[in-house]
Amino acid sequence: MVERSSRSIRALYPGTFDPPTLGHISLIERACSLFGDVTVAVAKISGKDPLLMYEQRINLLKQIFSGNPNVKIIGFTGLLVDCARKTNSNVIVRGLRTISDFDVEYRMSTINNIVMPELETVFLMSEPEYSFISSTFVKQIAREGGDISAFVPGAVLELLKELEENGHNI
Repeated sequence: MVERSSRSIRALYPGTFDPPTLGHISLIERACSLFGDVTVAVAKISGKDPLLMYEQRINLLKQIFSGNPNVKIIGFTGLLVDCARKTNSNVIVRGLRTISDFDVEYRMSTINNIVMPELETVFLMSEPEYSFISSTFVKQIAREGGDISAFVPGAVLELLKELEENGHNI
């Protein structure tokens, strides 16, 4: 086991954030309260049908957290452990909504720890009011023209409205 003081913790919260949800925002804020500074790493999506482009997701999160000096937003491609090394992170923060999330996240944590033993993963349970929200469901609702205002920050709603007004299919 690698020992470290709480002062040396550098937390990294990776995800696709397509789109960023209120659950993501809550988790980032809670991670800040635990670790101080948190780097949010937006993954470039491959093989999925994104709702928002890579740069849009990064810019949305920068806008949402513009008033919080403890949150740094970056983009990344490739392996998460490489991103952790580049950012000097030693803790990965992951949110859990359900037991099926734990199953997937536990396996990823184990693989990451084999590749980079000094990298720890901390799981945070979703707050009950956000435990049912997923970007996948939000995407489906948005694409069908449904109201997603209960699930996403205002900045996401504004961007989607702007995209629709400019003739982009969601």
